[in-house]
Amino acid sequence: MRLLHTSDWHLGRTLHGVNLHEAQAAVLERICELVESPPDGIPVDAVLVAGDVYDRGVPPVESVQLFEWTLSRLSAVTTVVITSGNHDSAIRLGYGSGLFRDRIRMVTDLGQLDLPVLLEGGDGVRAAIYGIPYLDPDHARVALAGGGEPLPRSHQAVVGAACDRIRADLADRAGVRSVVLAHAFVAGAEPSDSERSIMVGGVDRVAGTVFAGIDYAALGHLHGPQAPDSAEGSVVRYSGSPLRYSFSEQDHQKVVLLVDLDEAAPARVTPVEIAQPRAMATLRGRLDELLEAPEHTAAESAWVRVTVTDRVRPDSLMDRLKSRFPHALQVFHEPEGSVERTRGGTTVVSERDPRELGSDFIAYVTKTEASDGEVDVFAAGFEAAVVAQHKAEAQEVA
Repeated sequence: MRLLHTSDWHLGRTLHGVNLHEAQAAVLERICELVESPPDGIPVDAVLVAGDVYDRGVPPVESVQLFEWTLSRLSAVTTVVITSGNHDSAIRLGYGSGLFRDRIRMVTDLGQLDLPVLLEGGDGVRAAIYGIPYLDPDHARVALAGGGEPLPRSHQAVVGAACDRIRADLADRAGVRSVVLAHAFVAGAEPSDSERSIMVGGVDRVAGTVFAGIDYAALGHLHGPQAPDSAEGSVVRYSGSPLRYSFSEQDHQKVVLLVDLDEAAPARVTPVEIAQPRAMATLRGRLDELLEAPEHTAAESAWVRVTVTDRVRPDSLMDRLKSRFPHALQVFHEPEGSVERTRGGTTVVSERDPRELGSDFIAYVTKTEASDGEVDVFAAGFEAAVVAQHKAEAQEVA
C-alpha cells in the first residue's frame, strides 16, 4: 500500500504582510501532480492531511476555493483523509463530511477517532486509517473520560486516551496495518517560529511512545520534516509544511512523504521534495556592500530578511534595499560594535513559553526577579487569553 503524507497547508496565511495564495497554489499543484503521476509509477492509495488545512477558523474565500480545487483533483484519483489541526475550526472544516463521497473522509469529530477508514491496496495489503482531530485538553479531557473523572489536563493524557481507543478497535482487526493521523507536538522534535503554541498547564509535548502498536503515525503541527523517537515497531513522522512560513524555515527542504506498507515489515518512508515558489535569504552587512556585492545576486528574487550594520541608520533604508531586493520583508538596523540582537526577539509572543515570557516581563517592569507565584499568575492569564483569542478567531465565542 502506498500513502502520501502531508500536513500544515495553512491556507490563508500571510508572510510579513505578503499574501501567500499564489505560492500555496503552486505547492498544492505539485502535490496533485505527484498523486496523478507518481514518480516511480506506483499509485497512491490515499493522501493523508494531518491538520491545519487553514491558517484560521474563518479562512478567506480564495483559500476555501483553493482547498475545494485541490480536493477535487486528489479525490478524482485516490482517497483523501483529512483531520483538523489547532488552527482549523473543526466544525467548519468538517462541514458536509457526512455528504462527501467515499474518497473524501473528513475526521474532525472526537466521536470518529476509533472509526477507521478501511482501505485495500493494489497488492492486497489492508490498512485501517484513524484520524485524531486536534485535541484541546480542556475539552478532550472530559469528552474522552468515558463518563468518569476528567483526564489529567495535558496533551499526553488526551492523546494517550485517543490512542487507547484506537488500539482497542485494532485488537479485533487481525492482519490489518494501522495508520494514525495526529496533530500534536511530540517530544524530541524541533519547532520553528511559525507554529502557534498549544501549551496547556505549562506543557505542550507528548511522548512518541504514545503511538505504540501503531504501524505509522502521520503527524502534523511542526513545520520541519523529522522523525521523533517512538516505540519499537512504530514509525512516527512529521511531513512538515509544504511551504516555508518563517525565516526560521529558510533552510528546510520542504517535502511530502511517500509511505509504503507491506503485509508485515515496518513502514518505509521516502521524502519527495516540493520545490519552493520563492527562496528565502538572510543578509547582514553595510548597506553599500549589500547593494553591490555580487554574492547576493541569488537573493534578488528571494524573500529577504536584512540586517544593516552601518554606524548611522541610512536614509530611505527600505526603499534603497528594495531597489535591489524587491521582496525584502524584514529590515533591521544593528550598528557595528553593538550587541547583536538575537532572532528570538522577532518570535511571535504567542510562540514563547509563557513562564519565560512572564518572568522577563515582570523583571523588566519591576526591576527585580519574578517570584514563582507571580509567574504562575502570569502563565494562567496568558493561557486564558490565548484560548479566548483562538475562540474569537473561529467566531465560536458564546
